[in-house]
Amino acid sequence: MSHAWAQVLKLDPLPALLAPGDEARAYCVRRDLLGEALGPVEALWQLPAARRLVAAQGDDGAWPYPGARPDAIANYDLVETYRSLRLLVDMYGCDRRHPAIERAAAYVFSCQSPEGDIRGILGPQYMPYYHGAILELLVKAGYEEDTRVVRGLEWLLSMRQEDGGWIVPVQAVAASERTQALWRGAPVPPDRARPSAHLATGMALRALAAHPRYRSRPEAQAAGALLKGRFFRADCYNDRKAPAYWLKFQYPFWWTNLLTALDTLSLLGFAPDDRDIGRGLAWFLENQQADGLWPTSYDKGKQAAAARSWVGLAACRVLQRFYPGR
Repeated sequence: MSHAWAQVLKLDPLPALLAPGDEARAYCVRRDLLGEALGPVEALWQLPAARRLVAAQGDDGAWPYPGARPDAIANYDLVETYRSLRLLVDMYGCDRRHPAIERAAAYVFSCQSPEGDIRGILGPQYMPYYHGAILELLVKAGYEEDTRVVRGLEWLLSMRQEDGGWIVPVQAVAASERTQALWRGAPVPPDRARPSAHLATGMALRALAAHPRYRSRPEAQAAGALLKGRFFRADCYNDRKAPAYWLKFQYPFWWTNLLTALDTLSLLGFAPDDRDIGRGLAWFLENQQADGLWPTSYDKGKQAAAARSWVGLAACRVLQRFYPGR
């Protein structure tokens, strides 16, 4: 393990990460971890899995949700579009030069309210967590200076709690009061005095951390400080509340967990000698499995092994940022 970031590990993850079977992952490992000069990323756009995903896109730019739609309020196609954008942007390197990304961005922006937030997955209710996660993908895809993205980032900053993080406002409403009238009504404003949810804070903050200008904003730094102080603790609200959710890893990222949080905090410039960051990194240093990768807590299903390899790549990227020259 000659690379500086790998010296902190007990086992070499590179053989497992370079195992045959996934051209996109191998490309990303060689480019991002080994620093190899490779051909243009557009080659990944032509891989069969990427082409199949693009072929499933609807004429309106959204991906149609394939399952039942029990809740007529929710925009299920926006959920599916988020799911598909994650794959195209984070696994296949697609950006706004790809027609599918341009169409998807147009659809997402059609869901932006006059206030600036992307809305619909919770019906007319505010959803700063999904809003932030979707904006992160648009920033990565090359829309960082699009006025609609900037307006969305400013909306995020305007929705912060007094403690510096975010909540999903309807989470703070008692379950007995979450009637159909509430879900269909005007968006519930956040009670700013309530403690933030690290689920919402981690997802919202990803948008700010991805943006080269917003990641240095004091609001982003304050939210990062709040997030790192929550490692391994139960959340303040019921959704994904248990501490065990910190160690349930997915790639591409979805919910807040230890890996997504460290990825965000590495972009915000936090250092490995910070006590909280050190605790988080220590988990990865101490919990490698025999092949050098990490458990994901999702060990069933046809895609479990492949997902574990991508999680391993994401973890190594984080280590590379925190230990660039050790």
